[in-house]
Amino acid sequence: MRIGVTYDLRADYLAMGYSEEDTAEFDSEVTIAAICEALSVVGHTPERIGSVHKLVERLAAGERWDAVFNFCEGLKGVAREAQAPALLEAYDIPYVFSDPLTLALSLDKSMAKRVVRDHGVPTADFAVIERLEDVAAIDLPYPLFLKPVAEGSGKGVDAHSKVADVAGLKRVAANLLVRFRQPVLVETFLSGREFTVGIVGTGDEAEVLGVTEIVPKENFVGDGYGLANKETGWEDKVAIVPANGTEAEGAGDVALGAWRALRCRDGGRIDIRCDAVGRPHFIEVNPLAGLRPGHSDLCMIADYAGLSYQDLIGRIMAAFFKRHPELKARSRAAA
Repeated sequence: MRIGVTYDLRADYLAMGYSEEDTAEFDSEVTIAAICEALSVVGHTPERIGSVHKLVERLAAGERWDAVFNFCEGLKGVAREAQAPALLEAYDIPYVFSDPLTLALSLDKSMAKRVVRDHGVPTADFAVIERLEDVAAIDLPYPLFLKPVAEGSGKGVDAHSKVADVAGLKRVAANLLVRFRQPVLVETFLSGREFTVGIVGTGDEAEVLGVTEIVPKENFVGDGYGLANKETGWEDKVAIVPANGTEAEGAGDVALGAWRALRCRDGGRIDIRCDAVGRPHFIEVNPLAGLRPGHSDLCMIADYAGLSYQDLIGRIMAAFFKRHPELKARSRAAA
């Protein structure tokens, strides 16, 4: 089966003059090559497309694919992750991973928290600061934790994110509002263990692939798993270890509840943090989780579960084909 692959290559955006922080969510050549190789191993013919702009050009030129492995993060706008799948839907081309509604909803952390909270999934109390004057209306117990409302890869999470008083709240909120030009999410700080849960599947068939714990080391920056702890040299700052026991199982249950509430599909990752007495809470979801072999959290979870990289991509594709049995039948006929 001919499968197009959409993605944002970090090197391309760096060459355009964007900063390391601007491009933190984008992918390396290693990742895209690994995805294409894995698709080949599981019996498909991958064809690189690239960014949403490349997708527009090729669709306009009349090109079509049996399906698309959509890995586009997008660059501009609060619904940037929804742009490529919305185009694919307009052209009736099936694609892997979540739909435009879920991707737009999930990128806005406050909106995602509202949905999961309404479904009874525990999440920390929160508020949103859209302008600095909103600080006066914040009525949450300190300490608080601040982050941009619609960024990924830990952008905007650093040594200053946790604040102990209104002066710190105002200072950090002012910085984030200017720096990221978007609202700021303010949450009650959760002081317990932090987990990452890998999930494959859709709806009732979704299942926990595995749970890992984020264990800070001596050089860990701040009080959250931010960009400084994820980029180059992360091994000196954090250990990503397989997690078992009651809290890890609870984290998996909370993650599955959030995954289903947000209607995520095929595969991804959910971040969970516990409160002071060990109760797990939803932090955020990544329905387009990183897939760099040996580096991305979802890949580490698969490794700990005894799955090869090809196995992981195969599980994701199997979930996709469950949603599209007509494509599975066509693929078997071609084989």
